[in-house]
Amino acid sequence: MTITTAKRIPARIPARLAPLAALLLVALPAQAQWNITPSLSLTETYSDNPTLSSDANKRGQFITEVMPAIQVYGQNTRVQVNASASASLYNYSEGRPTNARRSNVQYNGAGRLKVIDEFMYVDARANGSSRAVSAFGPDDTGTNRFTRENRTQLNTWSVSPYLVRRFGNFAAGTLRYTHDSVEADDARFGKSDSDGIAFNLNSGRAWRDLGWNLRYTRQDVDMERFGESSSENALAGLSYRLHRTLQLTVTGGYDVYDYGDFGGRTSGASWSAGFAWNPTVRTAVQMSAGRHFLGNTGSLLATHRSRHTAWRASYSDSVTTTRREYAQGQEIDTASLLDSLFALTYPDPVARRQAVDDYIRLAGLPPVTGEQINFLTNRYFRQKLAQASVAYNMRQHGAVLTLFADQRVALSSGTADSELLGNQLFDLNDNVRQAGASAAYSYKMNARTSATVALTATHSESRSASLNRDQQNLRLNLTRRFSRKLLGVVELRHVRGERGFDNTTYKENAISATITAQL
Repeated sequence: MTITTAKRIPARIPARLAPLAALLLVALPAQAQWNITPSLSLTETYSDNPTLSSDANKRGQFITEVMPAIQVYGQNTRVQVNASASASLYNYSEGRPTNARRSNVQYNGAGRLKVIDEFMYVDARANGSSRAVSAFGPDDTGTNRFTRENRTQLNTWSVSPYLVRRFGNFAAGTLRYTHDSVEADDARFGKSDSDGIAFNLNSGRAWRDLGWNLRYTRQDVDMERFGESSSENALAGLSYRLHRTLQLTVTGGYDVYDYGDFGGRTSGASWSAGFAWNPTVRTAVQMSAGRHFLGNTGSLLATHRSRHTAWRASYSDSVTTTRREYAQGQEIDTASLLDSLFALTYPDPVARRQAVDDYIRLAGLPPVTGEQINFLTNRYFRQKLAQASVAYNMRQHGAVLTLFADQRVALSSGTADSELLGNQLFDLNDNVRQAGASAAYSYKMNARTSATVALTATHSESRSASLNRDQQNLRLNLTRRFSRKLLGVVELRHVRGERGFDNTTYKENAISATITAQL
């Protein structure tokens, strides 16, 4: 089976970016720190298999890519905005192959507006990028941006006004409303909108060693092709401080999931017990274990920062959907990891953001890892996700390592995916396990030149359909900064993988040269 999607440039990008544009208009008249960086890149690539076809069908080509891009970061007393966008146009030396892209559009932005200080705020977010249709077809995480097999353009946006209120030292509360939209070019996944409310009430300073919190959330989803579904969650928690650095925690709650026409309704109680440990300002660990109506569960979030390293490990067990994961984002953001690493050196957020961006470009690091976790499905599923990452930076040497393991067990009926998968693969997404690792090491030869080696390996398994897929890619980069605004990169790339559907393999070897000018 070959998964193919038609590629088009989204016609409604301005509408999706409207909330962020509104924040910019509010911010511009006021005093602000702004960092606006437009750029233009020209890349020439030779690939012996740009569409990641089987060995029998591959054909080498020279590809010319032109990519205008812009990055915006700014803040003032009322607004904070962080956004980027790029558009790649491709020209093939021997004509565009079947299943190859003409173009690729990406954008990502987030912003916050302070309407009334310490009372009313508005968050907005928009994202558009190429995403995997299935966990078992080729993907472009090896930086092959040309194939459109197993890819579709997916666009999300959300706007979320919320109120905060402090009741003296007794308690503090938040009431939030969120409207978001998720739309794929692949009509089999289609468009969906959701409306949600979230209420939080937490104990204040008056409670000293004893703490408590109450939380209620509800989300109603309207899918253009598959009707309505909803989720409702209520949770109460208690904590007790045994020591200045150690708290014991316990929670109890009740969850209700209505899958609409694809599985009816499930509900049940939940509980957990755990601790929160903060031995220093640079180290934090939160851990719990418990049970909900689907079985035993647990959670973990651990972070640590030293002078030259930043560490993060997490584990979550939740009922969720693909649209929710895309709307919230599950990628390991390299920029966020490096931001904590550079916090001591660059206390100013604008200067730190520029330093992180420069480091990523100079080292040739991927801006996001772990994107391959998500794929298109219209079903609710239970997801167990473990992630770990570490970043290291010291003078001439730098490295980023990430690991992930993920299991998704479907809860709602497979009928919702019948158009996506067809009758032969009806149970493909019933029980999917994925695991992967990526490592990048950079060596700074001098003030202007650095070399990077990056290796990524992923494995996907459908335990219900007995399908497997592996992919590995290796990249070698040599980066040279000719001036403050001119950057050059030469890259060698090797990609190999398997299609789980027909057990065929694919390989790609490529070399590219890029020149990027900041305007």
